[in-house]
Amino acid sequence: MSDSPLLKTATLHAAREALQRLPQLQRLLETPTAQALLLRYRREHVAEAMRDRLDALRQSICAGAAKGVAPYFVEATFFIEVRDELARRHASRLVRVINATGIALHTNLGRAPLAAEALDAIVETAAGYCNLEFDLATGERGSRHALVEERLCRLTGGEAALAVNNGAAAVLLALMALAAGGEVIVSRGELIEIGGSFRIPDVIAQSGARLVEVGATNKTRIDDYRRAIGPATRVLLASHPSNFRITGFTERPPREQLAALAREHGLPFIEDLGSGALVGMEAFGLPHEPTVAETLRAGADLVSFSGDKLLGGPQAGILIGRKEIVARLKRHPLLRALRCDKLALAALEATLALYEAPTPPQQRVPLLRMLAETPQAVARRARRLAGLLRAIPGLDVVVAQDRSPVGGGSLPGDTLPSTTLLLKTSDISADGIARRLRQARPAVIGRIARDRFILDLRTVNDAEVRELARLVAEALAASSAS
Repeated sequence: MSDSPLLKTATLHAAREALQRLPQLQRLLETPTAQALLLRYRREHVAEAMRDRLDALRQSICAGAAKGVAPYFVEATFFIEVRDELARRHASRLVRVINATGIALHTNLGRAPLAAEALDAIVETAAGYCNLEFDLATGERGSRHALVEERLCRLTGGEAALAVNNGAAAVLLALMALAAGGEVIVSRGELIEIGGSFRIPDVIAQSGARLVEVGATNKTRIDDYRRAIGPATRVLLASHPSNFRITGFTERPPREQLAALAREHGLPFIEDLGSGALVGMEAFGLPHEPTVAETLRAGADLVSFSGDKLLGGPQAGILIGRKEIVARLKRHPLLRALRCDKLALAALEATLALYEAPTPPQQRVPLLRMLAETPQAVARRARRLAGLLRAIPGLDVVVAQDRSPVGGGSLPGDTLPSTTLLLKTSDISADGIARRLRQARPAVIGRIARDRFILDLRTVNDAEVRELARLVAEALAASSAS
């Protein structure tokens, strides 16, 4: 019956009428509903959203006619869709997130949260003018690179230091300044890749240097490096495997041996630490991670690491080492393209100041405070949140012990004890809960396992508990309503 010519003719006639009945854009703009939208959005933006919706309706009417359906225009529905589209287009894309994944250095969530002192420094610097490149003592032009250099040297024992805009930029600048046109020797077991497809071989190639691989994936000896050194060698490079670990039948020469070999041949020895801790991780119940100071004492001529990982500061790539080596980096033309802006430098300086304060940095640097928190404190916070969530009708809440990774390409395989809440309802799936909470403001990001939505309280602070309970309640209420 649906294929009858009469029905098809009627449907096509209805579709033509539906197209003809679509109101003109100008008439829609004059309606009270549109006038209300014009109080919130610019006229051209409202008109564009309406035009796009009218085009979609025309396509829908034509597609429906081909299937034997005759859609029609409903003004109330039209304006709801236009309003929602305008809200979507003009909403902030970068929003605050409550991190309930348990991963302290979550790369996709911005890595280390900043200390209050760093936030204050950003606001003070951004609100007006600052002495970014002005020497207040002499009244002459200054250098932005001097703003954090002295503190970095005091904290690590380095002779000179430099900050650029991220860790990858630090490695690239070092290789371009020190190895372009020559060879860089690297162990095969250290040809690493980190997030975003940042690969050491690719960075070496981009720097204009040639990669010379030595040793095997699991075993590299000092003689492997020695045999590879030739007239074209410019740098010995070590990359600390901060985001993976090779265990078992392995061997790598101590950094002291590599440094001595480099000095013997008049070559710079560079170590890319990646995470770059300034304090020992043993204090947090984690395995030893080489600190920047230790690596310099072992003989590295230049050390690079990230500012927003175990340091707990803003995104930055930090280079510390011998004065003459850092001076070559400062003279390189690429530095201007890679330098930090005033906000990153303000946050970095304020963060470094916390490491020099009388109180231990784990009391003031949010990342370190998170890592230092006892399992008992995390459990108390979890029980407090569980009590609030159990007041939500239909929500099953289970308190469970778990372990949380540090994340951010740091301390691979090492975890901290944590307490999690496992949420389940009869009328919405774990995926549904996750989707609703991602749409909340602030958004809530957790994880899913065994058909339960999981909140890990290791990365939720005390001030967020009540807010998190409210967001879960609103998300489940919206799910029930839908």
